[in-house]
Amino acid sequence: VGIIADNRAEWAITAFAAYGLGARFVPMYEKELRHVWRHIIQDSGIRVLFAANDQVRRAVEGFRTEVPALEHLLFIDGPSGPAAGKGSMAALEKRGASRPVPAVRPAPQDAAALIYTSGTTGSPKGVVLTHGNFTSNILAGFKRYPHLNAGDRSLSILPWAHSFGQTAELYLFAMLGGSIAFIGGTATIASDMALARPTFLFGVPRVFNRIYNALWQEVHRRGGLARRLFTMGVAAAETRRRLAAKGAAPPLWTRTKLMVAERLVFRKIRRKLGGRLHGAISGSATMNVEIGHFFADIGIPVYDCYGLTETSPAVTMNGPSANRPGSVGRPLDKVRVVIDRDFGSDAAADGEIIVYGPNVMKGYHNLPEATAAAFTSDGGLRTGDRGRLDPDGYLFITGRIKEQYKLDNGKYVFPAAIEEEIKLLPWVLNAMIYGEGRPCNVCLMAGDASVYRAWRLRQTGAPGSRALPPELTPESAARAVAGFLHGKFGDYEIPRHLILLDEDFSLENGMLTQTMKLKRRAVLDRYRERIEAAYEG
Repeated sequence: VGIIADNRAEWAITAFAAYGLGARFVPMYEKELRHVWRHIIQDSGIRVLFAANDQVRRAVEGFRTEVPALEHLLFIDGPSGPAAGKGSMAALEKRGASRPVPAVRPAPQDAAALIYTSGTTGSPKGVVLTHGNFTSNILAGFKRYPHLNAGDRSLSILPWAHSFGQTAELYLFAMLGGSIAFIGGTATIASDMALARPTFLFGVPRVFNRIYNALWQEVHRRGGLARRLFTMGVAAAETRRRLAAKGAAPPLWTRTKLMVAERLVFRKIRRKLGGRLHGAISGSATMNVEIGHFFADIGIPVYDCYGLTETSPAVTMNGPSANRPGSVGRPLDKVRVVIDRDFGSDAAADGEIIVYGPNVMKGYHNLPEATAAAFTSDGGLRTGDRGRLDPDGYLFITGRIKEQYKLDNGKYVFPAAIEEEIKLLPWVLNAMIYGEGRPCNVCLMAGDASVYRAWRLRQTGAPGSRALPPELTPESAARAVAGFLHGKFGDYEIPRHLILLDEDFSLENGMLTQTMKLKRRAVLDRYRERIEAAYEG
């Protein structure tokens, strides 16, 4: 049973109906390329498909002759009344109500879902996840957050077609009896939060980075007393944190500053976010430590976790009782992590992350060779991610093995960490680092000129300053990026050339996956001539 739809009540209804009949559930993104839909429908052998609306249904009809296994194609939204006929979900529900079918109780090893990877390096692969995979992950995750209960509410930002949103939000909150609100869209998240008043969020660093940047921009826009109170509170919180690390208590003056900032600033920020938010989990990439500290300081701790589709998805997780900023937490209950250092790097402390546990997938659908290659001889899953474990068992992600490369001087570069740091600049929309086999790195960057201009104005002085900020150019952006990265990365890692792009990386232009990860090959193919010109110059 397949579905092409964004998060909505019918998505959950269809999933649980499929599970209750022992069927395999295959979710797809509503905003996806048609050839990807065709590949997934064909590869998975979908027989019953639910389309979000008549537009999606007609798109599938366009290639239906190429997917002969598809027997039933229904739409969720579309013509009502007699015009709906047998093609609507409403009609199917009415028919089902008159002819109830007994539910099936699945075994832990039975396949529950096929979740297709985002396909950064080729056609998406169908990950076979069992009922035991999902259940073990939900229960293990709940042990890290035992305070969550039926009174909690999330605001659904992550797509359920991806395993993170599906397991951590939908299935966990279904088990708790909590509630889930849907966003109207990425542009309305702020107003949606005020309306839905969530208590807990599931997101990715980009979501929290945007909130962080928006707060600082608002503070600088207002200026005056508001800005002084805000910066005072942030500085006082940093002092408290630094002293706490040494086992010392903050002095009275620091506590007074924090009390004033809490009453006049931090409380207002939390109110804007609904007033009930007591925590959040961030996945996909490690959050910047500074931003993580900031949210904790204003009373909304954000905990990093780590996982992948093949692990249902959580492997490690920070939480209220055990949190180490900069890490992605300790392994979950019944999950074991091993670091394989034999992966070709000159690093001594880290290696490939290998995962063992009841959360590990059954395999890749119809791909026995790929499945065999993904596992070690003793059943561990090779993640392809690079990391290290500290003495207390916290996992630190240090890169993606397939993305690492060497400059011509033999030094290794792990581009994702540099890119994430560059994207913390408020005027940077997206960035990609490249330099394999080259004398230095270059950066392809999409920037916002208006935000850059305001940012430069803050660097040069007060609004009344005669020094006009320079326009956003490759040269000015390169200087700003280099200055921002200095001291955080080695000189050889900082890009020497910057290619300023006219458009952001997006789903529509094929540069991003559905989970907002870079399709590096697609970016390189599109901008290869400009990259070569940068090196020649």
